Amino acid sequence: MNVLITGGAGFIGSHLCDALLAAGHHVVCVDNCLTGSRDNVAHLQDHSRFRLVHHDVIEPYAGLGTADVEAIFHLASPASPVGYRTYSIETMLVNSIGTIHMLRLAAERGARFLLTSTSEVYGDPQVHPQTEEYWGNVNPIGLRSCYDEAKRFAEAATFEWIRKHDVDARVVRIFNTYGPRNQLDDGRVVPNFITQALRGEPITIYGDGGQTRSFAYVSDLVDGLQRVMFGDGLQGEVFNLGNPGEFTILEFAKLVLEVTGSRSSLEYRPLLFSDDPARRRPDITKVKARLGWEPRVPLREGLAPTVAWYREQLGR
Repeated sequence: MNVLITGGAGFIGSHLCDALLAAGHHVVCVDNCLTGSRDNVAHLQDHSRFRLVHHDVIEPYAGLGTADVEAIFHLASPASPVGYRTYSIETMLVNSIGTIHMLRLAAERGARFLLTSTSEVYGDPQVHPQTEEYWGNVNPIGLRSCYDEAKRFAEAATFEWIRKHDVDARVVRIFNTYGPRNQLDDGRVVPNFITQALRGEPITIYGDGGQTRSFAYVSDLVDGLQRVMFGDGLQGEVFNLGNPGEFTILEFAKLVLEVTGSRSSLEYRPLLFSDDPARRRPDITKVKARLGWEPRVPLREGLAPTVAWYREQLGR
């Protein structure tokens, strides 16, 4: 199949490129490398079924790979607090105008479309764990809103293209994902804790460490993305993709210290965001029942190659 991936040079996107090529697909990776990196796909540059196109999808794209595109994975967007606070306007534009451009392309070409949304659409949830039916508790003017509300708009746009243009589109809401190629200065808890531990710096815990997160290894997430895209009869469906295993931030910090062998201390600081979610955990009942998907990589097992990659990067 001829596949186009926006944001394909990003953390998750680059692993998706690897998986799709391994499955025999032809892949066009479209990325402006705002938060992604050519380094993430450098090993694919000579692959006969791979093309990297430097392009910002807030501008219409009808170039290489669009004539016969059969599937569009729309991943383009800053996704970390550092990324979307640094590029707040760009985040809003890529998830609004960029999403519309890709939906129009899908409609014109009769291609399947998959929007990667986020667990952030649930905000600071009042329902736990979060099911796909939950509408969320989002602050529309908070520091996270440039990302949260942009993704909510992207979902709304996707469903309008389903209703008005019969686009074969589906939505996934991604929960915390980790693994190699995640930026060192990403700002999220996994890269923060690992890089601090490897450098021997204090591990900074915002708040009391009692807030919870779930962590899915990137290979599990990529498997889920493919199942949702290539599953038949999924037009208009929304799926949570994440690991339902729940850890407090303090528990995760102690695990990172154990896996890295670091002697870093723990340093508590005030919360960065007043609307930082206290608990975050996906209900994956739907995707498990419909597509047989569930995460298979335990956190400790996934941390080993992740730590090894960060160690190599820091060594450079």
